[in-house]
Amino acid sequence: MSIIDRKALVGRHNPVIREVVPLSPLSVGNGEFAFTADLTGLQTFPEAYEVPLGTQSQWGWHSTGGREVWTLDDVRLQYRDEATGLGGYPVHAEDREEAYHWLRQNPHRLQLGQLGLLLLQENGGRMTPEDITDAEQTLDLWTGVLTSRFRADGVPVAVQTVCHPELDGIGVTVESPLLAEGRLGLSLRFPAPGVTSQAWDKTTGLHWGGPEEHRSELERLSGGSFLIRRTMDVDGYGALLRLSEGELAREEEPHAYAVRGVIPGGRLELTLSFAPQDRQPPELAGVIGTLEASRRHWERFWQEGAAVELADSRDPRALELERRIVLSQFLTAIHSAGSVPPQETGLLYNSWFGKPHLEMHWWHAVHFPLWGRTELLLRSMDWYREILPKAKALAASQGYTGARWPKMVGPEGNQSPSPIAALLIWQQPHPIVFAELAYQADPTAETLERFADIVLESAEFMASFAAWDEAEGLYVLGPPVIPAQENHKPAGCRNPAYELEYWHHGLETAIRWAERIGRPVPDRWQRVCRHLAALPEKDGVYLAHERCPDTYTAFNTDHPSMLGALGLLPGRLVKPDVMRATLGRVLESWRWETSWGWDFPMAAMTAARLGEGALAVDLLLKEEVKNTYLPSGHNYQRPGLTAYLPGNGGLLAAVALMAGGWQGGPEGHAPGFPQDGSWTVRAEGLNPWL
Repeated sequence: MSIIDRKALVGRHNPVIREVVPLSPLSVGNGEFAFTADLTGLQTFPEAYEVPLGTQSQWGWHSTGGREVWTLDDVRLQYRDEATGLGGYPVHAEDREEAYHWLRQNPHRLQLGQLGLLLLQENGGRMTPEDITDAEQTLDLWTGVLTSRFRADGVPVAVQTVCHPELDGIGVTVESPLLAEGRLGLSLRFPAPGVTSQAWDKTTGLHWGGPEEHRSELERLSGGSFLIRRTMDVDGYGALLRLSEGELAREEEPHAYAVRGVIPGGRLELTLSFAPQDRQPPELAGVIGTLEASRRHWERFWQEGAAVELADSRDPRALELERRIVLSQFLTAIHSAGSVPPQETGLLYNSWFGKPHLEMHWWHAVHFPLWGRTELLLRSMDWYREILPKAKALAASQGYTGARWPKMVGPEGNQSPSPIAALLIWQQPHPIVFAELAYQADPTAETLERFADIVLESAEFMASFAAWDEAEGLYVLGPPVIPAQENHKPAGCRNPAYELEYWHHGLETAIRWAERIGRPVPDRWQRVCRHLAALPEKDGVYLAHERCPDTYTAFNTDHPSMLGALGLLPGRLVKPDVMRATLGRVLESWRWETSWGWDFPMAAMTAARLGEGALAVDLLLKEEVKNTYLPSGHNYQRPGLTAYLPGNGGLLAAVALMAGGWQGGPEGHAPGFPQDGSWTVRAEGLNPWL
């Protein structure tokens, strides 16, 4: 029986918005599809928001000019050792600028459309945000329903918006006397595909230029339904709008449609759904059916997963931490739990051209099994199986065996050229950890067989990549390599601390996996584990990597990733006293304003494992711009990166560790929180960390 009133816990953190908050539009979604709305409940005033008001899916992608205009065979490769045949990475464009940048930008994720209210003043002019008064918008997290009430030019309007939990579409109800007056309609517009800049942080908005770059064809169906077929190059999709009243007609503006005129009774119901070009958009079961499906889905989500309640704590920060925890669960469920690893901004808008970053998949999704929601991680695990042939081909092209997982990829699994991405390695053990968490949740032969190839091929590359240093009698990592702290030159980086620990942990886990399924353990795996270099240290603290003695002076920016060796990981190679000193040095010297949203929970996990519960909480709630959690619950980083899901996922991972404990850790309740009585932690359903 639950010790927590879960409905009350969730409900007290429902976002309530009473004015235009440019950084905090609210979204509804299901992991595969999301719709982001302004204060009106739709996408009526996009110009008033710094966050793009978008509609995105896991399947909606486009390649400018067609697919495979360029391939990696068309770009230069750097860092190849001709003597050994190892390496070869698409790092710099050199004289292949066009191919290099096309591959970075393509495929890019599509914004599927923008649906807004068409609000008219008495003189026929369009209303502006200044005409909206007395607004109150509430996102009911328990049901997934967004309710928006306001006055438009003094007249009341009520809008309900909800996403179907299993289909790519929304249901909307609009009620207002303005409908009967012919002053309230709908606007449906479709942006162009493509990107407007080579810079990742200049591609966030919807692209309204280039009307000739795409086509929109309207077809009237029966029963108040309208199908818009969208095509761009060889890609396309369909949008199906179903109205209870009214007609959808083309506007003068290209790729724009509207519902205008009198709607008797002052009530309009509609559904809008999307599908790729080879499928018909789904017919939603009306607004009422969509509402009921959403209510059932979210009630089950909140009741069946884990819960953490902090509200009775004496620490005045407890309610804010509880708010972040609740909202992060909702946001990662709608943005980070799809069939493809998510981009860092989820299904809000494009960052890095909409592509997933596989090293970030850990931060997006590792918390799901810890919070009793393993199925949300499993949604994307089969994608690794699908791209396994490409991962093996990538490893072979660089002279290695096994499967090398790329960093920045499109849904098809091809690596993207990048000055950083191609040289990162810390994404490599992630699928091993994911598989192990899946096995802990369901320790069956079926789980072992399902993920065996992912685990074993990941480990094979790791063992192949570790190089034997004859002089030192050790296996080493790099050069060339770029660690999680990305401000190091690849040619000079060797044995980064976090990666060493992760290599050891990943191989140990893979060895256990092979033993479980009765497969022989390769000798090299065991040799690498036994003879892997020690974590680099100097003056009693760990270094970023062994050639970085000035870690805490010249390189005290970006991620303090050496902390991850104990916290994210069990720290088999870690000396606790050295890590304690390392944490202290980081606290003294690090330039936290340069860090990222997941650095704060990472440091909190290190503190928790070292028995510093008060410090762990302080780090989770550290007052820094990049540790800001907006009214929507999103983790803000900076202009252009106004939402950062790895911060939300990292927070949930840290709280799971702090409240639920870890295997081999201290016994007792909430071991990662302060034990002085200042925190009252009620937790249920959490699974101990590996």
